[in-house]
Amino acid sequence: MIEPFKAAPQRVVWGVAGLLAAVSDSLQARFSVVTVQGEISGFTRAASGHCYFSLKDAEGNALMRCAMFRRAAGMLGFVPRDGQLVELRGRLALYEPRGELQFVAEAMRQAGAGALFEQFLRLKAQLEAEGLFDASRKRELPAFPRRLGVITSTAGAALHDVLTALARRAPQVDVIIYPSPVQGAEAPAALIKALRTANDRAEVDALILCRGGGSMEDLWAFNDERLVRMVAASDMPLICGVGHETDITLCDLAADLRAPTPTAAAELAAPEREVCLAELAGLARALQRRVQQRLDGAAQRLDRAGLRLARPGQALGQQRRRLALLAQRWGQVLPTRQQIQQQKLEVLDARRGRALPTHLQTQERRLDSLQARLAALDPARVLARGYAWLDDGSGKALTSVTQLQPGQQVKAVLADGTADLDVVRTDKRV
Repeated sequence: MIEPFKAAPQRVVWGVAGLLAAVSDSLQARFSVVTVQGEISGFTRAASGHCYFSLKDAEGNALMRCAMFRRAAGMLGFVPRDGQLVELRGRLALYEPRGELQFVAEAMRQAGAGALFEQFLRLKAQLEAEGLFDASRKRELPAFPRRLGVITSTAGAALHDVLTALARRAPQVDVIIYPSPVQGAEAPAALIKALRTANDRAEVDALILCRGGGSMEDLWAFNDERLVRMVAASDMPLICGVGHETDITLCDLAADLRAPTPTAAAELAAPEREVCLAELAGLARALQRRVQQRLDGAAQRLDRAGLRLARPGQALGQQRRRLALLAQRWGQVLPTRQQIQQQKLEVLDARRGRALPTHLQTQERRLDSLQARLAALDPARVLARGYAWLDDGSGKALTSVTQLQPGQQVKAVLADGTADLDVVRTDKRV
C-alpha cells in the first residue's frame, strides 16, 4: 500500500518560476562565458533583427536552441546558413516562459580560421589574375595634400589614432570623415557607400580607409569582393591601413598604398609640417641668395654705366681715336690691295697673250683636218672618177637591178651633168 505524499517540514518547496530562476542563476555562475562549436540548423532572422536557430553536433545526437539578438547579429561578417560549422561565444540561459535551455550567442564565426583563409586565398587569386593588384595601376599620392578623407567607424580607436597623428604631424591638413561601420554583415555595403560618396563629392585630395586590429573574422569586411573592386576603381588615391602590421586584407592589396596601421596611414598620407617648413626655409634662403647675387651684379653694371655717363667726353675721345685708327689702317690696306690686284691682272693678261695664238693655231689645224675629211667624202669627187648615180626621176636612188624594168626611164647624174636613159635589158650577177 502506497502512503500518500507528505511534505517534509524541513525541505523548501520551490515555485516553478523560482526554481527556474535559481537554475538560470546557477547556469550563469557556472557558465558565464563559453564557446561552443556545432552545425547551424533552422536558422531564421526575425523582422526585429534577432536571429534564432539550433546548434547540433556533427553526429546529430545533441541539439541546443540558440538566440542571437540584433546588436550581436549586426556584427556578423558573413551570412549564416544551415549546415554551416560555426563557433559561438556567449552564455547559457534558461528561457523561463517555456523552461527551455538556450544559448545566447554574443559572437559567431565560421569554425576555424582555415575556412576563411581558404576563401581569402581563392578570392585573392581571382582578383590577382584580373590585374587588380598590379603595381602598374597604382597611383602616386599627392605630395602636399590640403584635405584628406577618412573612411572608418566614428566609434573605433582607428579614427582617434589617425586624427591624433595628423594633428601632431600635419595640422595644416583638413580632415573630412565619411563614417561607416567596419565590422559585421552590414559593414561592406556601408563602406562601399562611404567610398562612393567620397568619390562623388571629390572634396579631398586622397582617402584613408582604416580600422583597428582584430581577428580574421573581425577584418573580413575588408575582404569583401565588392568593396575590393570599389577600392581599385576609386577616382582618387587611396591608402588602406587595416589592423596591425601582420594583418593583410584584399583592400590593402588593391589600394594605391598599404599602411601597416591606421597611424602609419596618416603619416604616409601627409608630410610632417616641421619637415615642410624646414624645406621651405631652405628654399627661401637659396632664393634670397640668388636674388642678392642678381642685385649685386646689376649694381656693378649700373656703377660701370654711371662712370661712363659721368665722363662722356672721355668716351667720345675713345671713339674718335678708334675711328682714326681704323681710317689709318684702311688707308694703308687699300693701296696694297689695289697693287696686289693690279699684279694679278698683269699676270693674267700675259698668260692670255701667250695662250691666244697657240689656241688659234690649234683650232686652224683642226679645221683643216675636218675640211680634208669632208672633201674625201664629197660625192662629186667620186663622180669625177667615172662613176654615175642613177635615180628613178623623182630623186630616189637606184642601187639594184631589181629596181629596173625593160623600157623604164631613169636619170643618170655624171660629174659634169645629167642624162635621161631607157632600160633595154637587165642582167643580174650571181
